[in-house]
Amino acid sequence: MERGRVVRITDVAALAGVAPGTASKALNGTGSLRESTRERVREAAERLGFVPDVTARSLSARRSFTVGLLSTDSAGRFSLPVVLGAENALVGGELSALLATARHDPVREQHHVRALVARRVDGIIVTGRTTEPREPIRVPMPVVYAFAPSADPDDVSVVPDDALGMRLLVEHLAGLGRRRIAYVGGRAEQAASVVRHDALAAELATRGLALVGPPLYGDWSEQWGRRAVDLVLGLDAAAGGDRPAVDAIVFASDQLARGGCDRLRELGVRVPDDVAVTGYDDWEVMSLASRPPLTTVDMQLERLGQRAAELLIAAIEGDPGRGVERLAPRLVVRASTLGDA
Repeated sequence: MERGRVVRITDVAALAGVAPGTASKALNGTGSLRESTRERVREAAERLGFVPDVTARSLSARRSFTVGLLSTDSAGRFSLPVVLGAENALVGGELSALLATARHDPVREQHHVRALVARRVDGIIVTGRTTEPREPIRVPMPVVYAFAPSADPDDVSVVPDDALGMRLLVEHLAGLGRRRIAYVGGRAEQAASVVRHDALAAELATRGLALVGPPLYGDWSEQWGRRAVDLVLGLDAAAGGDRPAVDAIVFASDQLARGGCDRLRELGVRVPDDVAVTGYDDWEVMSLASRPPLTTVDMQLERLGQRAAELLIAAIEGDPGRGVERLAPRLVVRASTLGDA
């Protein structure tokens, strides 16, 4: 073939020994063709360096082959891995992604929604920085919510299974012989704090155990983690007197746990010899920098994003889902519970 000449679908068809229409269907994934025919056409296209005409493909399939990724924040700590996981799955499905960040601004979000609809995307994945239910968007194409679920139970949402994460932590701590466990959460009104506490308390109850003292809530900061340690150990007058000794503290985030470990070390309390410590999220900036490194729960956010994309692709292809799907996390064991051994 002449150097510099644009490779056309007719060239691919000729090399593969099929009609141009058959070659087009094979590359677009449409039509009732044998897999051997599709493979032969794909090999011919790759050999010739054929670049499909996206516009023609879209017109033929009546699709844009693009998906919107709408994040409520600026692709931060939690939403970024979700977006990356979704994008990986979309690329595998030969779809392109358009990323839009609302930055917690409802007006900006509505602008992005209108823009994505105007571009005729095939579907939209909505994500955010917390697991708080959010108001759904109303658009004429499939939508899947990832990490931040929709408040509408008829919508499709994929969220981390925080209850399972806490059960994994209790199983681990109980296996180490820890029985006197305290809980430190973030903001009391947020789902992550409440769900993790309730699951922890319920799992302890199945083992005939109970939390030491009431749950402690504050903000999601190292400073609160430090302050909470004083309350747990009964060193602050606001704690209401002496508390029973604890042998483990479960923090609702790695950031809280890192602050807690720092404070325990300052007080001469050995981690984990005297008190075992666990975090949550497996945010390596915190979990690995903590002294000692934290035993924690990995929510597998990239896998969560991938699953959201899989559900969206299925919906685009005519197989919509419904309701909330909870993705299993995994326990990551480090020195804050096992020591240096």
